Amino acid sequence: MTGREFWLGEPFPLGASFDGHGTNFALFTESASKVELCLFDDDNNEERLVLPEQHAHVHHGYLPKVRPGQRYGYRVHGEWNPGAGQRANANKLLIDPYAKAVEGSVTWGPAVFGHDVDRPTKPSGLDSAASVPRSVVVDDTFNWGNDASPRTPWHETCIYEAHVRGMTMTHPEVPPELRGTYAGLGHPAIVDYLVSLGVTAVELMPVHQFIPEGFIVDRGLTNYWGYQTAAFFAPHGAYAASGEQGGQVAEFKELVKTLHSAGLEVLLDVVYNHTCEGTADGPTLSMRGIDNSTYYRLNEHDRGTYTDFTGTGNTLNVRHPATLHLVMDSLRYWVQEMHVDGFRFDLASALAREFYEVDRLAAFFDLIHQDPVINRTKLIAEPWDVGPGGYQVGNFPALWSEWNASYRDDVRDFWRGESDSLAEFAYRFTGSSDLYDSGGRRPSASINFVTAHDGYTLRDLVSYEQRHNLTNGEDNRDGHHDNRSWNGGAEGPTDDPDIIANRRRRAASMMATLLLSQGVPMISGGDEIGRTQSGNNNAWAQDNETSWHDWDNPDLAMLDLTKHVLKIRREHPTFRRRKFFQGEPVLGSALDDIGWFTPDGLAMSDTDWHAGSNLLSVFLNGNTIARQGQKREPVIDHSFLFFLNGTAEPTQFKVPGGLGGEHWRVMLHTDDPTDHDENLTTSNELLVQPWTVLLLQRDTIGSPQ
Repeated sequence: MTGREFWLGEPFPLGASFDGHGTNFALFTESASKVELCLFDDDNNEERLVLPEQHAHVHHGYLPKVRPGQRYGYRVHGEWNPGAGQRANANKLLIDPYAKAVEGSVTWGPAVFGHDVDRPTKPSGLDSAASVPRSVVVDDTFNWGNDASPRTPWHETCIYEAHVRGMTMTHPEVPPELRGTYAGLGHPAIVDYLVSLGVTAVELMPVHQFIPEGFIVDRGLTNYWGYQTAAFFAPHGAYAASGEQGGQVAEFKELVKTLHSAGLEVLLDVVYNHTCEGTADGPTLSMRGIDNSTYYRLNEHDRGTYTDFTGTGNTLNVRHPATLHLVMDSLRYWVQEMHVDGFRFDLASALAREFYEVDRLAAFFDLIHQDPVINRTKLIAEPWDVGPGGYQVGNFPALWSEWNASYRDDVRDFWRGESDSLAEFAYRFTGSSDLYDSGGRRPSASINFVTAHDGYTLRDLVSYEQRHNLTNGEDNRDGHHDNRSWNGGAEGPTDDPDIIANRRRRAASMMATLLLSQGVPMISGGDEIGRTQSGNNNAWAQDNETSWHDWDNPDLAMLDLTKHVLKIRREHPTFRRRKFFQGEPVLGSALDDIGWFTPDGLAMSDTDWHAGSNLLSVFLNGNTIARQGQKREPVIDHSFLFFLNGTAEPTQFKVPGGLGGEHWRVMLHTDDPTDHDENLTTSNELLVQPWTVLLLQRDTIGSPQ
């Protein structure tokens, strides 16, 4: 490759921008003395060209005739002084932080480290080009047709957390060549399944280009979850059936277009709090070699090391305008160019640390709230990090929803039979007003979940009391250690019919509770078909049958239950209120919007709330107010009564008097899905089995004046 001549080009936009005739290259770095653009042909021959112009710390240049598919990287010249935070080493080929596609993987060895592995204070003299991925020039044009976001209202949203590979790798109707890919996830068999299930949004675990850690690769495993981002604009190349030389971009867009056409929103689990470069002992793959002190938070008293609020070795420095600019540009790109509908921010508290404390007035929040593109999307925080004061459930600004860890813990405690869990359960069941009823927030601020990718599956949660993570290669020391009793000490598969029955009851009741609680439910993908990880509660490194959906052995009873409960939620606005309960009469009703009763049908007293017995009857008044179109019109629904038995003993429940209507019918019985009794009266008593939910519907709509 010879004879290329740079034009000066433009400093913005950053990255590689193809205009139909050539490509503009622009890289931000405050510390570089010189930046070389490295172009690679199909035979891996490298041509180095110095970017000819600088403006506002952006090195840039335009190359005519450079087209999509061109592989490239950067070599940054500058100071090597790790103690001062400077780690430039031109021997290292670097991924463009704005790369829209990345090809290849890391071949782990001494060459990928910026430092000499035997003398860490010295720069490595080894060239890394043969061992690291290439950035790829892409063409952003795509025929979106009439694609439009479903824009499902928050209170009508139900999220399905999915993994691109895990959901499709064993599905018999997905062609083998498409399994584990964006195209596989967009296959009609998968899309039809999601629609028939009744969810409204798919939350994809990380699809930004990521790089597995060297130590896990050495064990013969990989980073399956993908929380080690290398490029914030690039869809992960290994998930593409169409190849990594830019085809992954169009394939991802086609997935979004397909899901939108089915009425499903696409949310991304994004990792802007750290990158794959890890600690000071980690590799130099991109930002570390471009401008270490700009992109990462360095320890004030030892700038050779990193401030780590994430547990991964580094924290992105969003206090710096250029880094904050990078994050915001990435978010806008995924909305405007990729058409995604929202984001779940991993370890979001780390993004809100202006200095040391988590700051609700952080510049990150200000920019999100003011941005006319991003502030219209769904924004979900994982409201914690691993630093001091990092647990911030309930403290994010009004525009945000949050993964509600209190919901997870309190609902588990209730169905585990923990004493003194009743009042906390009641808060979670009704939308967590104790956490979110302030600052203009609504029940939709609470993303309710019982399980997620991180931890046990629902089936394993009720089947194991000890983690079984030996296959991760860390002597079973990794992952959360949950030693609270679920089943009297039995572990894993069993033939005991009583244990089997109680496990199924608890799992079914937790699924029903999740889907009928106020707030936004999130199903961990595969829970609805009884997915098991054989007790592994930290399967981050298991890209195999441990983590994949088992489509050959689905729990059809759990699947049918999930579909049935989601249908109830979808058809009845009582279960997806826009506002919190007030505990007082509502329009058109002589009854309060919610009522709490003992199994005897008596109103709960303070003593009952603290009696230590997990037995509860809950009345939900079907008279409510919601905005319909441009008017405020009353929405009148059936009223409902829950019988919740969170104990190990069968218990008689009585339909309380005075709730209006003479007859009730069973809408949901988690222990007997065939039970749909339509002849109950207010004098009836029902025997509710251990760990069971019964839901009754009043025969009349509205209630007495």
